[in-house]
Amino acid sequence: MTAAPTSADIRWMRRALVLAARGEYSTDPNPRVGCVLVRDGEMVGEGWHERPGEAHAEIHAIQAARGAARGATAYVSLEPCAHQGRTGPCCVALAEAGVARVVAAVADPNPQVAGRGMAYLAERGIDTLTGVLATEAEALNRGFFHRMRHGRPWVTVKLAASLDGRTAMASGESRWISGEAARDDVHRRRARSSAVMSGIGTVLADDPRLNPRLPGLERQPLRVVLDSELRTPPDAALFSTAGPVLIMAAGQAAPERRQALTAAGATVRDFPGRRPALSAVLASLAKQDEANEVMVEAGAGLAGGLLEAGLVDEICLYLAPHLMGADGRGLFELPGLEAMQDRVRLEIRDLRQVGEDLRLLLRPRNGDD
Repeated sequence: MTAAPTSADIRWMRRALVLAARGEYSTDPNPRVGCVLVRDGEMVGEGWHERPGEAHAEIHAIQAARGAARGATAYVSLEPCAHQGRTGPCCVALAEAGVARVVAAVADPNPQVAGRGMAYLAERGIDTLTGVLATEAEALNRGFFHRMRHGRPWVTVKLAASLDGRTAMASGESRWISGEAARDDVHRRRARSSAVMSGIGTVLADDPRLNPRLPGLERQPLRVVLDSELRTPPDAALFSTAGPVLIMAAGQAAPERRQALTAAGATVRDFPGRRPALSAVLASLAKQDEANEVMVEAGAGLAGGLLEAGLVDEICLYLAPHLMGADGRGLFELPGLEAMQDRVRLEIRDLRQVGEDLRLLLRPRNGDD
């Protein structure tokens, strides 16, 4: 086993990560993975995982090498899989191709792999190394890692507000707070998400489609509505566009409403109690829908509920350069906090201008600072 990565290892792993990123909008629920085969300092084959059910990155790279993989080093942005899924195990394919060395950016957190891929290769005398650009590789698949480790998707709450923190006018009017460039950015973020989730209040007030509108986009994320009483109109804009719609409801919701929504194209999933628990909704999306990343576009009630429950991993906030007045709607509904020590602390992870707006990426801060 190689003791430490070389400069060449880092160089070629960066290329593998660039390749992996090409699957940003298409690989879900599978992770985004890239592979480069290098022999005598020259790239002899490369590939990336393009769509679920199709060949993995390693297979594409082996095929591109046209027999030149023997004796090569394989740089893979995620540990080669070791199980039979919709495709065969990649660790076996690499061994059969005759590679001499395999460098993985990070171990696969999937319990079906979890080190088994690299162990298989090492047992066959192939030199292995794990941990080259691991932070970058994990960030590329943050939702996949989060689902495998915690049993729920990575949750991003997207909000658009004025500089005085209002998400709608006192009348409820909210279209459009942010500018065109920010809205385009939202479409890209939707496109990379496994699911886009909202609440029934937003559906009734705004009649959103919640779908990414990008040219050439093949995969559409799951649209999810939290709607205990099945009040979603069967002629809602959600049903006017391609892509699945899932409604999370209470078990006692009216059968005739359920039938109408099913006829409109929705899947209705029941939860016990008067309203679905947010933690149960997210666990269901992870287990039943293999959702890695969920983007929440909702009002202050759902946004505040998720934040209060500790279920928010990131906040994507677009701040528009205008003021909407004291009576407008706020960002989060949270219980009254009397002491500064009780405030919800956030960490700014990124701040940039998008068109005429500012975009802040924030993470909840854990512990005392």
